[in-house]
Amino acid sequence: MITEQATLFEGTTPSKENTARMPLAARMRARTLNEVVGQDHLLSEDCLLPKLIKSDQFGSLLFYGPPGSGKTTLAEVIAQQTSCRFVKINAVLSNVAELRDILRMARHYDKQQTLLFIDEIHRFNKAQQDLLLPDIEAGNIRLIGATTHNPGFYIIPPLLSRSHLFRLEPLHEEVVAQLLELALSDKERGLGHTRCTAEPAVFTGLAMLSGGDLRRALNSLETLVLSQAIGSAITEETVEQFAKERQIRYDRDGEEHYDTISAYIKSIRGSDPDAALYWLAKMLEGGEDPRFIARRLVILASEDVGLADSRGLGLATAAFQACEMIGMPECALNLSHVTIFLATAPKSNSACESLFKAYEVLKSQPVQLVPKWLRDGKSTVGRRLGNGKDYQYSHNEDTGITGQEYLEKPLTLYKPKAVGAEAAIAERLEAWKALKKKKQGAN
Repeated sequence: MITEQATLFEGTTPSKENTARMPLAARMRARTLNEVVGQDHLLSEDCLLPKLIKSDQFGSLLFYGPPGSGKTTLAEVIAQQTSCRFVKINAVLSNVAELRDILRMARHYDKQQTLLFIDEIHRFNKAQQDLLLPDIEAGNIRLIGATTHNPGFYIIPPLLSRSHLFRLEPLHEEVVAQLLELALSDKERGLGHTRCTAEPAVFTGLAMLSGGDLRRALNSLETLVLSQAIGSAITEETVEQFAKERQIRYDRDGEEHYDTISAYIKSIRGSDPDAALYWLAKMLEGGEDPRFIARRLVILASEDVGLADSRGLGLATAAFQACEMIGMPECALNLSHVTIFLATAPKSNSACESLFKAYEVLKSQPVQLVPKWLRDGKSTVGRRLGNGKDYQYSHNEDTGITGQEYLEKPLTLYKPKAVGAEAAIAERLEAWKALKKKKQGAN
């Protein structure tokens, strides 16, 4: 049978006593599609999702977006506006036995089709997701899955192919501020009974602190109001004091981790030290391992700065060593130092491009043998074969250029860029090429 972990809704509404005990974010949840705000790219009149809901002809849906963007709300609104029997479970608390019970009941429930909502569906393993497929295929259930993680990484391909995927975005600050103002004045579901007031700057401040997470914003407002006497005025100073205690939302093991490090690297590559420092601070405040950041800087120093300023690699390596030896919070200064240096350094990806070009030549052309004059002639067999016999020692030439080739079929793989220190390298190579050609002509 369905356990207490699963919630079954069949047109019932919570009692007033139960509603009063619910958090503000749950009480203020939208009840109709018209009340859902902040997702105009999905819910405007000409969009697909409202048409599917209105016609009641949708199959399985996947809602993907950050916390507090309205995934659960949208699922419950859809349940209210369709003729389905609604079953809600959380993948963290559910198990295979419970899921089998739900699916078995759905097959034998003749009155209505079952709409199964699985919150945090990315927590289901492959076997649990596989279990859903036959009943989805047979039409015994409609599935709505909600996830904060990229479905491409966590949802199995057969389930993805059977579902419409909709991406929800973080709510804009203006939208969050408007809903906070409504919640404070709403006497039925909100905090109107407290008779507290707040100036517009309070709603704007809380909206900024929430980072697009409406649930977090509403819970913050509730905490502030309930900490004050009835009829109090909530001020900007109250919000400032509250802000000191907040934590940055940062999932070290999830998509936030990859998105933020991506933004950080691209900001440095794009020569924007301000943006790079912002993303660095977010990662450090969120508890990111500083060694992970330092490793990425070592890679970037060669990949994106490279020969334009070779000092970057030494500094990045030193920063990694500092993170190993010193640790947080002091090594944050070393990371800031290198971040600014690399962001403001001239950029060249020639080291990266040249290596990839060499790989490509190896794959597309016959592998060249080592020329006989370059082979090791120190061994008895090597000397007998004549290895190294005609090698010309570069230091015997004043210029260091002998005119000798180092590939049987010469290639041009490295193309220096005229930026930073690499501009001098480009000039030097051109001079050497001319000298080499001259020497070869003389021979």
